[in-house]
Amino acid sequence: MIPASDVSSATSRLGWLDALRGGAALAVALHHASYVYLPGLRVRMADWFDPGLVGVLVFFLVSGYIVPASLERRGSVRGFWIGRFFRIYPLLAVTCLLAVLPFLLGVLGLRAGLETYSPATAVLAHMTMLQDVLNVPNAMNVLWTLSYEMAFYLLIVALFVVGGHRRSAPAAVVITVVALVAVTLTAGGLLTGAHAPAGLLSRTVGTGPVVAVTAAALVVAIGAAMSRRPATRTAGGLLGGLLAAALVTLNGRISAWEGLVMLAIMFLGTAIHRAEHGQITRRAGTAAGAVVIGGALVAGTWNAAPYGRNAQLVWCGAVVAAALAFGAAYRLRHARFPGWATGLGTISFSVYLLHPLLLMVAAQFLGVSGREDVVGLGFFLLALIVLSWASQRWIEAPAQRLGRRLARPRAPDPRLEPQPAVT
Repeated sequence: MIPASDVSSATSRLGWLDALRGGAALAVALHHASYVYLPGLRVRMADWFDPGLVGVLVFFLVSGYIVPASLERRGSVRGFWIGRFFRIYPLLAVTCLLAVLPFLLGVLGLRAGLETYSPATAVLAHMTMLQDVLNVPNAMNVLWTLSYEMAFYLLIVALFVVGGHRRSAPAAVVITVVALVAVTLTAGGLLTGAHAPAGLLSRTVGTGPVVAVTAAALVVAIGAAMSRRPATRTAGGLLGGLLAAALVTLNGRISAWEGLVMLAIMFLGTAIHRAEHGQITRRAGTAAGAVVIGGALVAGTWNAAPYGRNAQLVWCGAVVAAALAFGAAYRLRHARFPGWATGLGTISFSVYLLHPLLLMVAAQFLGVSGREDVVGLGFFLLALIVLSWASQRWIEAPAQRLGRRLARPRAPDPRLEPQPAVT
């Protein structure tokens, strides 16, 4: 999930992304709200369709489409990481603090047993934004997607510093093939039990050491990648990329094949952007799309256990629905979208991070659950939109303005100009 400031709604060319992201954020919020306000509908739908998963996959496509373009437009790893920090961390810090505040006040426990972890480990893991691939429970259920966003950022920086950033289509294909190998080994019983890659590093050496080493490596990798020295910059970028690849494949909370599919879908979004702008051929973009979507469907058909009784149907339906939603919006990319649609995209990051907090208040403090309550759902949506608007205006926007000022380019060094890649 990326903040809406990466896409300006001032032009209709990018308004479609705002509208798409706003709809995806609303789908995730409604999916989670159904547990509280529409439990009967939720039970009937659970084994057939997962709108939250659809929204997440759409987010990943949008991230892939726009975030690498932002990095390349800046031409600066330093500017990219400063921009990422001020777009994500201020609101993330506020919402995480609010999520754990009832626990700090002795009112509620933390979700998924997070209180059983060392406070230093839990806080440090969340500061890296990689907690879901560090075997540390998320302070809020939606935060797991940000870990895969962070892994994607590290991978695209790695490609950028070695001049391979335009090879998005091959990257998407290779990651999909690795995901298929992983799911084949899992289905064959070779990657199960003690040999399962999910949480493998943490099970082997302990969660605390893995978090500490990851945090240190992340600081070194990002700091080095922002260096003006070419060799240092390359080493830092590659360290970050290797760290992301290792954590996703060997230590994710979800299975390795699923994490890899998430990354492949993001790289597919990048390939679509490149095909649109003539950086790769449309044939290459179409081929990458066929491989990634087809591979995601095959992988889910073989092993989609977490998604309920009809797991394969739920997973494959979500993949197809996300692809169709993105494709439909892409076809309309030159149309002008209504202000309310692009406005929803502008506040989508706040919608995404605030809705679990509102649901916690409704379920834990107001006792709203256990019966169908359409009116209550309406009030929930109204409160969510109002609070998200306020959050975007007074938390996100000021932080982003500060980030833009700090990310202003320094005097250019011609030695650091990225070389064009062979396409």
